[in-house]
Amino acid sequence: MSEHEVYMKLAINNAAAMKGQTVPNPLVGAVIVNQNRIVGVGAHLKAGGPHAEIHALNMAGDLAKGGTMYVTLEPCSHHGRTGPCAVAIVEAGIKKVVVATLDPNPLVAGNGIKILKDANIDVTVGVCEEESIMMNEVFNKFITTKIPFITMKSATTLDGKISSYTSDSKWITSEEARKDVHQLRHEHAGILVGVQTVMKDDPELTTRIEHGRNPVRIILDSRLTTPLYSKIVTDKQAETWIFTSQNFSQSAKEQLEALGVNVFITSGVEQVDLHDTVRILGERGVSSVLIEGGGEVNASFLAKQLVDKIVLYIAPKMIGGKGAPGFIGGLGIEKMADAITINHLDIMKIGNDFKFTGYPSYK
Repeated sequence: MSEHEVYMKLAINNAAAMKGQTVPNPLVGAVIVNQNRIVGVGAHLKAGGPHAEIHALNMAGDLAKGGTMYVTLEPCSHHGRTGPCAVAIVEAGIKKVVVATLDPNPLVAGNGIKILKDANIDVTVGVCEEESIMMNEVFNKFITTKIPFITMKSATTLDGKISSYTSDSKWITSEEARKDVHQLRHEHAGILVGVQTVMKDDPELTTRIEHGRNPVRIILDSRLTTPLYSKIVTDKQAETWIFTSQNFSQSAKEQLEALGVNVFITSGVEQVDLHDTVRILGERGVSSVLIEGGGEVNASFLAKQLVDKIVLYIAPKMIGGKGAPGFIGGLGIEKMADAITINHLDIMKIGNDFKFTGYPSYK
């Protein structure tokens, strides 16, 4: 591992530790080195706060002058809620900047690098580039498409079941795996289920970890049959948004809205239009969505090729049964040649369970 990679990995690790806190901004870390000493370290902590480069410069103080900055994303060049970091780097007297990857944000898009080079700062781009891009997969998609990054999560037995034939599903996975799911909720801007999950389980869809952030609760409900007494309506722990079809009940809409629920009508005649749903979510700044629905919701999103990432927890249990549902319903794919393949698959053990993470590749 090169010296550049050592310092950049430190910056990446610091940035990744803030996952879930910076929405809708990217995860960014910065390290300043001067005469083989780390003199400044920073990470972007939350939207509206100082960027990673500013934290690192403040820590380094006068020791930043003549030093090298390692930053995981191209320094910004525009005035947002904070000033341009590229200008601050120039003013601090940094002599060299090592950047992991360019910023896909059209407001930056190489302009930060130009400011640095115009000030005769030595710039290197591409150190640990793939790691940085993967770390900001949510930001990278949302800033360029205005569509949320969608992760489909499920927990199954070894034979692929999400509940028994009697609908009993508590608990398939271990406490450790369930805690990891709450971390996923904390990291996502929205959590999505179908109305059948609401009616069957009456879930809270909140994050139950210390200092966890509750995502917006998103319900697909084609006829607005969500019970008015359900927790997602009554507990007020997080916003609840319901997406419906043209076949909705006007009286139910008025009752739900009176209780503080946001109702969005999509163009679907009988079923919720999923493309409308993700477009509306994007327009309202929801940059990432965690699907925790049943097999039919999962199948619908996969059929529309809207799933960007899959997280599957598999418990070493088998329950069998033709009537026990799997985590992907629907009619299914006709030919094996058309199967959805999963790329960049990562497998890790959590408690007694296994967590599979990968990215679907559609035909």
